[in-house]
Amino acid sequence: MKMVKSLILGSAAGLIAMSGAQAADLPVKAKAVEYVRICSLYGAGFFYIPGTDTCIKLGGYLRADTSFNASGAYNDPAWNGASGQQNRLRNYYIARARQDINIDTRTATEYGVVRTFFDATFNWTTGTDAIAGGGSSIGVYYAFIQFAGFTMGKAVSQYSTPWTGYPAGNQTSFLIGGQDDVTGINQLAYTASFGNGVTGSISLEDQSAYDQGGLYNVSAGPAGAFANVGGLPVSVTAGSQAAQAFTSGVPGALSYGGVAAPDIVGALRVDQAWGLFQASAAAHNIHASYYTASNENTGHPSDVWGWAGMLALSIKNIPTGPGDTINVDASYANGASRYVIGGVSPNNFSMFGSTNVPGAYQSIAFAASGDGVFAGTNAATNGTGISKSSVWGIRGGYTHNWSPTWSSSVFGSYSALTWGSTGRSLICNGLGASNIVFSGTCNPDFNIAQVGFVTRWTPVKNLTFSGEVLWTNLDQKNTGTISSPNAAPNNNLVGATKPANAVYELKDQNTVTFGVRAQRVF
Repeated sequence: MKMVKSLILGSAAGLIAMSGAQAADLPVKAKAVEYVRICSLYGAGFFYIPGTDTCIKLGGYLRADTSFNASGAYNDPAWNGASGQQNRLRNYYIARARQDINIDTRTATEYGVVRTFFDATFNWTTGTDAIAGGGSSIGVYYAFIQFAGFTMGKAVSQYSTPWTGYPAGNQTSFLIGGQDDVTGINQLAYTASFGNGVTGSISLEDQSAYDQGGLYNVSAGPAGAFANVGGLPVSVTAGSQAAQAFTSGVPGALSYGGVAAPDIVGALRVDQAWGLFQASAAAHNIHASYYTASNENTGHPSDVWGWAGMLALSIKNIPTGPGDTINVDASYANGASRYVIGGVSPNNFSMFGSTNVPGAYQSIAFAASGDGVFAGTNAATNGTGISKSSVWGIRGGYTHNWSPTWSSSVFGSYSALTWGSTGRSLICNGLGASNIVFSGTCNPDFNIAQVGFVTRWTPVKNLTFSGEVLWTNLDQKNTGTISSPNAAPNNNLVGATKPANAVYELKDQNTVTFGVRAQRVF
């Protein structure tokens, strides 16, 4: 009996050991794969970042542009530089390839949604006046955080309309007549929602990048030398800030000092199914450098404040067809010219054409935009305060959808700048002192009119081919003829290749720009 019991216990122990060995040989169960989950809270394209409660969306576009009879960046009208001079140094076409990448993240919190947005472009551009051969560039358009109604970072100005400078989806970035900071501006803003599509915003915005217009000192410097930037004379002392700014072709840097205060911006918007209404206002500080740029003992003009205001209206789904839209905005500015002749548009314009005046070499229209003008080489003797400009503009566009794949838009703008009696006197006296001889009337005020048309074909979703034509007219108020017998050959008024000692008829000028584009959005 004892032997039988031992055999049974031994067999049981063997079975247990065998089963333990077999269990040890079984494969370990793998962890569950964490698949990417769709995030439907914020619209199409968002998904959860694995392991987090943050939703992310990746997007962008690839664009190929070619512009004819353009200048500057790549699709601005031929209104200054070699293109405005219409000489053999200009490029007859400009090509650009661009890749845009944006990253949008959102996280739901007890304080509301926390959002970050980043948008950057990678460009290759050939044929501009500023780039010999070609050049690449990287642009950071947007980089901001939104939290509990606050926007912090680089975003579109709270002053701007949703269409910024593109009231009809136009290709050109140079439709003036209102503010255009589509590439973003540094700001600290707060937006309150009052319900039913009504919002109000207040913002402190960095003026240095896009909202500073020209500020000109039109007095002779200690050396008595002058350079003419787009028709406005500015003091140039060898090695001075003004001389360096003139050499670099940045007229806005000639007499502005450092940034003293941000622009103070407010806006009220009603955004509903029928369209949009918006009213915006901005206060803009004008902070000059010194009467003589290289000598702080000469003193400086006192700071003054300019301001700007805008009304905007958008009407959607008008009777001409589904999806048809009209957008229009009207602006006025005093001492804040960039809110009307805005964004990346130039401060100065210089265009040449033919003439029928006997003895004249060519005709010319020149003008300069800016926030203000002053004169003097010393505060104690002949220094003046800043005389502000006044400028108004209207801009708009109409878009019609012919079919699901074809659409067209017509758009235009009109802008008018006046320097006032004091400003006109300062500028014209400065032009005379700089050996610009008028045989007629000196009046630096000007108007600019623009009309454009664009047609688009979208054969498949998010792939669009388009062509655009833009007419621009520079209506200057100078009359008669001018000559500059003592001007240097590289004088900006007559251009690098123009004979400096010739007579030029003062005459309004026109230019037409044409562009084609292919764009794929993802």
